[in-house]
Amino acid sequence: MKDGAAHDDGAAHDDDALMRALYEAHAVPLYAFVLRLVGGDRHRAEDVVQETLLRAWRNAEKLHRGSPAALRPWLVTVARRIVIDGHRSRQARPHEVDPGPLESVPAADEIDRALRAMVISEAMADLTAAHRRALVETYLRGRSVAEAAEALGVPPGTVRSRVFYALRSLRLALEERGVTS
Repeated sequence: MKDGAAHDDGAAHDDDALMRALYEAHAVPLYAFVLRLVGGDRHRAEDVVQETLLRAWRNAEKLHRGSPAALRPWLVTVARRIVIDGHRSRQARPHEVDPGPLESVPAADEIDRALRAMVISEAMADLTAAHRRALVETYLRGRSVAEAAEALGVPPGTVRSRVFYALRSLRLALEERGVTS
């Protein structure tokens, strides 16, 4: 009985060592390959690599008999087939969609407003910190020049100057992004 238990422990140790060796030798290049196949979807690529290595582990006896040089092509083929099977299964039966969330899709003007806000915030990131703070205080927080000057700790003339140059820089940044006035 002890001999059988020792053999089982040895087999489990061999399986662990095999999985570690497979992962260390093939996971990174296999992940890079699969990532291209799944259009950059990292989670899906990780799932495919995991399933591929699991199948290699399940077929360990066959893989030990083959040449080590044939292992990577075998893994690539298995991963490619997993991706293809996943794609085919999604095409065969599309996911059912609850119409409820579709009713909450924003109207076109809300989408336009959101896109404008994104473009403006990207353009604001191009401004210097001092110019950006002056615009935030005066335009976004609605403060007067005097209130903004007090909040920023600078004279009112400096706030006016910063707002002037910030708006000019913002206009150029928006024009570079294809937004015209």
